[in-house]
Amino acid sequence: MINLFNTQIETLAIHKVGNKSRNEAVFLSEEPYNLTDEIAPLVKEFFFKPFREKEENYYQFAHDVDLEFNEMYNYVSEVFTCPSPEKVQEVSKRITQHLFDQSNHPHIKNGEVYVAYLTNLSIDNNVVDAIGIFKSEIKSDYLEINEKESRLEMNLKQGISLDKLDKGVLIFNYHKEEGYKILTVDSNKYDARYWLEHFLSVDIFQDETYYTKKYLKFCQDFAKEVVLPAEDKKEEVMFMNRSVNYFASNDDFEETNFLNEVIDNPDLISEFKNYKVDKGEKYSIEDLTSFPIANGAVSDARKKIKNVINLDTNITIKLDFVNPESADKYIEKGWDEERQMYYYLVYYNKELKS
Repeated sequence: MINLFNTQIETLAIHKVGNKSRNEAVFLSEEPYNLTDEIAPLVKEFFFKPFREKEENYYQFAHDVDLEFNEMYNYVSEVFTCPSPEKVQEVSKRITQHLFDQSNHPHIKNGEVYVAYLTNLSIDNNVVDAIGIFKSEIKSDYLEINEKESRLEMNLKQGISLDKLDKGVLIFNYHKEEGYKILTVDSNKYDARYWLEHFLSVDIFQDETYYTKKYLKFCQDFAKEVVLPAEDKKEEVMFMNRSVNYFASNDDFEETNFLNEVIDNPDLISEFKNYKVDKGEKYSIEDLTSFPIANGAVSDARKKIKNVINLDTNITIKLDFVNPESADKYIEKGWDEERQMYYYLVYYNKELKS
């Protein structure tokens, strides 16, 4: 989890990068930009808003041979070692030139590049520095109204909209040995490889948050593709409820304990293991049997799991995830021969006021 509320921009460099395939140039500023008190809060919101709104999927710098051959890893390491304004400005030029060198595809848009040295960021309850690299590409039309003698005139202008950042990355001075912990956003999916692979050269950061998310997603698909056809919708929902509750009540995941607590039907345990053999690689959990559990990832997963049974008779049954034993004790499923329809039988003592 990150917190950017108290983050400060210590140094900001602004450059412009074109598209090499269209023979557009790169413009490198010689000095850092002097942020005023008026512009600073607007720029911070422009830079940071997309990171607050997206799901946190972390990356790390990587290289097929060795991490030391990753250009961006070396650039940011140099800045973290000596974060003076002069050093930030110097390295920001090399970062922008590196981005320009990757701008070969005709779809890649030109735009402004902002390289910022940031302080007082919170990640995983640690306060660290970070380097932010942001790019604005899309220009918006706006009207400028000017007084001229006895009338008002409208002039059509183009500028950067502060409502939408096109691309951005936060590189935290955290987990350097693994390639730093990195968070990135990209509003334009048509050139995702250019930003993630060619410019940053990153892989997924595989920590407890990553494994917790992946394993719960695997369980969700197992519930849908195996439990639902073998049992019914109620059992699909309850399997996921028990799965999430296991993650929520334990600090560490251990697969044997998980299966014994979550699955009552022995046949489904063997189905689970077979499903993991077939699909585990897709979720990067094929060899994963134990790992620390990330509580934040569990909370996020719980919000996304549906706990309702929608029936074709326009009736919806909502199951309580807080008291899951109620569904097992007070709901029964059956078949009515006369109507040739399934039914759910619900036991209760009295109706509660809504």
